[in-house]
Amino acid sequence: MFKHSPLKISFSFLILISALCIFLGLGAYQLRLPGLHYDEAREAGLNAMQLVTGQPVTAFRDATVQIGPWRLPLMVQDYIGALNVVLAVPFLAVGGVNVMALRWLPLLTAALTLVVTWRVALRLGGPAAAAATALLMAVNPSFIFWSRQGIYVTNLTALIFAASLLTGLRWWKGRRPRDLWLTAFLWGLGIYAKLLFGWAVMAMLAVAALAWVLEAGGWKLEVGSWKLEVGSWKLETQYAIRNTQYARQPIGRQVLVGALAVAFFLLPLIPLILFNLRTGGTLTTLFGNLGQSYYGVNNSAYLHNLVTRLRQVVTLLRGDQLGYLGEAYANRLAAWSALLLVVLSVLAGWSMWTKRRRSPAAEAQGMPKSAAFPFIGPTLPVLLLALMVAQSAFTVSDLFITHYAMPLPLIPLAGGLAFGAVIAPMTIPLRSSAPPPLRALAVTLAFIALLAWAGGDLWTTIRYHRALAVTGGHGPHSDAIYTLADQLDRGGLAAPVALDWGLDAQIRFLTAGRVQPTEVFGYTGLDVPDAGYPERVSGFLDDPNTIYLAHVPAQTVFRNRVNALAELAWRRGLTLREQVYFNERDGTPLILIYRAGR
Repeated sequence: MFKHSPLKISFSFLILISALCIFLGLGAYQLRLPGLHYDEAREAGLNAMQLVTGQPVTAFRDATVQIGPWRLPLMVQDYIGALNVVLAVPFLAVGGVNVMALRWLPLLTAALTLVVTWRVALRLGGPAAAAATALLMAVNPSFIFWSRQGIYVTNLTALIFAASLLTGLRWWKGRRPRDLWLTAFLWGLGIYAKLLFGWAVMAMLAVAALAWVLEAGGWKLEVGSWKLEVGSWKLETQYAIRNTQYARQPIGRQVLVGALAVAFFLLPLIPLILFNLRTGGTLTTLFGNLGQSYYGVNNSAYLHNLVTRLRQVVTLLRGDQLGYLGEAYANRLAAWSALLLVVLSVLAGWSMWTKRRRSPAAEAQGMPKSAAFPFIGPTLPVLLLALMVAQSAFTVSDLFITHYAMPLPLIPLAGGLAFGAVIAPMTIPLRSSAPPPLRALAVTLAFIALLAWAGGDLWTTIRYHRALAVTGGHGPHSDAIYTLADQLDRGGLAAPVALDWGLDAQIRFLTAGRVQPTEVFGYTGLDVPDAGYPERVSGFLDDPNTIYLAHVPAQTVFRNRVNALAELAWRRGLTLREQVYFNERDGTPLILIYRAGR
């Protein structure tokens, strides 16, 4: 089989290094913006700050494990593990308790994701596919801005997914137990990181099962590998991923290998298991939201939800879901470029397959006429993405587009593999003096599509950065939270009362625990406070110096808490008055401070 020259691999590696520099430059620019989001602080920053500074850890559901002098949280949400907390500790220890140090963690995580995805593309499609994949990832606006706030979208799952895909492909080719064990461990780690990683596990299992069934039926499966000999033409690629023949192992050894795989899978799930043994939180969240989710999504309306999810995939390609940065911008060429690359790769694969079947070499090798159309180009990532989208139409929370931060690398991977599939003959020495006209046209169109996609994404990313520099972010992403935290800290207002979500965790982190708001709004009921709300808040009315924090009505998540407090104050002969507004940079009111007095 033809071996790619080291020069071609080196060129792809050079593109990878260039892509990493571009990505880190675009990702690290004005990294403090937008404002610190509540999830970033709650799911990593706050607990990591407490561990670094030696403060008591305020763990989710008070579920912790003692490791030496540290009291580590088991989970940060019912369905999100505490990996980011542990990983953020060295960043804060070295860089200080600040937003920049916190955000370097997910940014470097994303850089590793880019490298691993490049390696997957290299294995599946060769150097050209890997180079194109790295380029598309480096400038993708969703990948860049979700990486800057990666804790907000748990972008660790994207890295774990890409790594498990790589180890899974290695296992499929060589059947080495260590690759199976590592894949199983990564699957367990991904589920602990965020429960929706189960989408990835189920998708990969389904693809593996399909491959087993086809092979059992005598179909020959190859991924990203072609070999064609017709007259003076000779086309081959090195990067074949297939179920190779291996000696059948004794049943005892197979059982041992499988048992160890299960053990490796369960190992990173120990914190999740302990959490549920103590609190039952994950099970309560899952089974309590099967019919209708916490945010009101009707899970029985599967087709309606699926349509919403499919539209979100197109939105990911366009990149116009990031309006909270300042304004929504879209790369309108991305979807069409991706479609063109996929169509070209399918046509190229079909052409090579039919010629291969008809070639004397194929007949001499005993290739059956019914041999399967090979898994070429973008087939594998597109199939995985389709399976994950199908699962995502069911949710226990909401149909958040941020859920797609985990499978997001599949989109540039598919584009890169499609590009590599089309131009493969151009990267391999041919006995012919020139490619046929149709092949030349296909290659030209592939380059145009790749450059249009990547160029449009780069321009969209630049526009987002320009808008962000002006606005500082909108709503829960506004940098007004920095001003609020600073004024509370400077004013010695160390114990405010939070009447809404999205205030407490950021203020605690930004002030290194010097200001500690108390959340009283209650998480039961988005529209009306629960029955225990009056009791939780009434005691604060006894102190006229107490201040209350809330969002303006248009930005309020847990509604009618201010009205209920105003009514309680009125019954005591007090009036709840607005004291200070904290605005976004354009003057739009966002956060209010209230006091109750006569």
